[in-house]
Parts: sequence; C-alpha cells; structure tokens
Amino acid sequence: MALRPSLAQPMHDMSGAGGEMGAHSGHHRDGASDGAFHRRFDDAEKWAKEFDKPERDGWQKPEEIIDALHLDRAASVGDVGAGTGYFSVKIAKRIPDGKVFAADVEPDMVRYLGERAQREQAANLLPVQSSADAANLPEPVDLILVVDTYHHIGHRTQYFAKLKSSLRPGARLAIIDFKADSPNGPPVQHRISPEKVTEELAAAGFTLVESHDFLPRQYFLVFQAGS
Repeated sequence: MALRPSLAQPMHDMSGAGGEMGAHSGHHRDGASDGAFHRRFDDAEKWAKEFDKPERDGWQKPEEIIDALHLDRAASVGDVGAGTGYFSVKIAKRIPDGKVFAADVEPDMVRYLGERAQREQAANLLPVQSSADAANLPEPVDLILVVDTYHHIGHRTQYFAKLKSSLRPGARLAIIDFKADSPNGPPVQHRISPEKVTEELAAAGFTLVESHDFLPRQYFLVFQAGS
C-alpha cells in the first residue's frame, strides 16, 4: 500500500505515508473483491516528496504517536506498509537497542528504505520485502504499526489472523488510518471506519485495548491478540 497526490489536499489517495500510506497493494484498481483499495507506489523518490513533507508532521503528529506507544529502547517493531520510512526512521531513533523491520510490498520502496537507513545511520532499521498476503517479518516483534495502510490490505481477516504469528506474547498491533471527514486520504468510499476495523480484527482474533483521539485526521487504535 502506498499512495497519493498532496498530503494536505483532498487527494485521490495519500495512503502510503509511513506506515505510510504504505505501498501494500500491487494492482492498479480502485476497488477489488478482496476489500482493498489498490494503488502502485513504485517510484520511491517521487513519493518521498509527498510522504516526508515537513508539513505532514503537523497533522500526523509522529512523535506524539511514538510517545503514546511507550516503546522500550530495546523493543522490536514491525512497520507494515512502511513506504519511504517516515515512521520507521523516527522509531529506530527511539529504540537504539531494538530493531525496526520496515516492510513494504513495493520493491522500490524496500530499496529506498535500505538506502535511507544507511544515509541516516539507522543500523537498526531493517527493510523487509512483504507480499500482498503476508508482512514477512523475519521474527516476532513487540509491536506492529500499520499507518495509513489498513485500507490497502486485501482479505484483512485472513491477513491479520496470519499476522498474529509475528507478535510476541503480549505484543500490540496499532492501526492508524483516515477518518471519513479527513481532507486527505483515499477516496471516501474506500475509507474504513474504526468500528469496521475493530469488527474485522475481532474476527481475526484481536481485542481493542486502547484508543487515542489526539489525531485530527485519523483514528488510532491499539489491539492485542487473544489467547
């Protein structure tokens, strides 16, 4: 999943920004029977100009989000739909003794993530080539973060049921995505309500344990897998 036209305008889609409006989909379709909104994000340098715009910080509030996640400095995190690494790099700096697996389906995004990790001296940021039906994290983690990417994932109940195997005992799954009235994001008909997210993840074996309301354009939900 990855996306966009302007992070500040009503755009055709801006999902892919770090956690990204991630490049999770591999097809050029505006709708699909798998329930996903598909769009390609195969020019990482071009998308970086959108995903990493400084003005995004004003409404995305990345540092506040990371604060709310209370990560231990040795935590391991999976950033699924990482795109150009907007969140991955910030998290890597917060957990210097941990790891960030930055996963994306777009090979060009994965290339860019590796180059960005070197450029920003984030040795604990590890790019991962995911696929449409699996994050492919190399080991279980303490937190999986999915930012502006949930609506790109197809067959979500099956996808997240499988994703449970990538979570350590007691680990969390954080979902951040666009509200119906957000001025940017995917087309309104492809936005998924927090109630629908909670319903789909319940079917996949997750329980909502926390909800934050400080983001102006997005909801922020935290889940844990049931025993």
